[in-house]
Amino acid sequence: MDTIPLPMILDGATGTQLYRRGMPRGVSTEQWVLEHPEVLQEIQRAYVEAGSNVIYAPTFGANAAALKRHNIPADQVADLNRRLVAVSREAAGGRALVGADLSPTGLFVVPFGDATFEELFEIYTQQVRALEEAGVDLYAIETTMTLAEARAAVLAVKSVSQKPVFVTFTCDGNGRTLSGTDVLAALIVMQGMGVSAFGLNCSAGPAEMLEQIQRLTAYATVPLIAKPNAGLPQTAGGETVYHCPPEEFASYVPAFAEAGVRVFGGCCGTDETHIAALKEQVSRIDFARFSVPERDPDVIPCATEKEARFITPDVDVGETIECSPDLMEDILDAEDEPAGALKIAIYEEDDVAVFAENQYAVSKALCLHSDVPELLEQALRVYNGRAFYDGTAMLEPEVLDRLARQYGLVIL
Repeated sequence: MDTIPLPMILDGATGTQLYRRGMPRGVSTEQWVLEHPEVLQEIQRAYVEAGSNVIYAPTFGANAAALKRHNIPADQVADLNRRLVAVSREAAGGRALVGADLSPTGLFVVPFGDATFEELFEIYTQQVRALEEAGVDLYAIETTMTLAEARAAVLAVKSVSQKPVFVTFTCDGNGRTLSGTDVLAALIVMQGMGVSAFGLNCSAGPAEMLEQIQRLTAYATVPLIAKPNAGLPQTAGGETVYHCPPEEFASYVPAFAEAGVRVFGGCCGTDETHIAALKEQVSRIDFARFSVPERDPDVIPCATEKEARFITPDVDVGETIECSPDLMEDILDAEDEPAGALKIAIYEEDDVAVFAENQYAVSKALCLHSDVPELLEQALRVYNGRAFYDGTAMLEPEVLDRLARQYGLVIL
């Protein structure tokens, strides 16, 4: 499948439904499902009956880093993923697509953790290879909290597969992820890297999620995804409960549709009744009546790791900054200058590591400069934002085109 049939109905919650059916807290969901496949299949068949076009295979935590916390060795990743997809494929029965579910690894890249970007990429690539071999129909990178992991996962999928890639972040009421990224910045980075659809999952209920989705509408060039919880989670009697019934949950569909959502689903606390209500509401909407927002071609979206940044073709990049031991101080000094963007040069391989460690000080739009295509690519690979190129390095057009498609590089 290389295109997405829209509108699309995803499934509802998996984790909360498994807990309701007896899965103990703290166990490896993946192992438990393989020991009790009939429980998951009951849940997923109910979603298909309710109208889900896609069910997510229970591979959320089936990456080497997450499995390690349950003392499951990395050499079992391939077998686990193949078997988990087979369980969902049987539940789908040819009536729904099966999506591969990729989750955060729980690792943080330096300087905030011990992992490197390439380690994240290898962890996801190992899982994706198994999922591709298992024959999944699309990839869903969900409940994402950091741009580093989202970018590593997208690059991993695209290195193995040409199938659609969905990405959904989770955020607070201000539209910020746990790591402080604004979801608008995440949208700009992800759609620049060529994802098939982008949106939000988990986080909160449909009312709260709608506010954040509406912030994305004017800038989205891909279909948006809304997969909210069944309301804000609350604790009662030591248990987490959700209080948004199906009719109320689905009542937000028209507003989501107007905001650009074309992929609908449910997260924590939802069940097949929420999906059936979504399906009913979606079936009533004439999506053709919604127009695409007009966009000014001279307003170009870029992003740092935390913020969306918009530039024009004649943006002032200021003085070129070299990757010296004083890079952090040089970046902070340049941030106080009137120029609308920063320009950082990558002249040798050691510069890439220096840039990677200090990129978090960048708060303006970033222009990356290098005369060596391989070095520019290495810098783009580790930059957790969307950078631009101002044409001063005179690189070959085919090189720039590939870097634009793969990393979202903006070419001025």
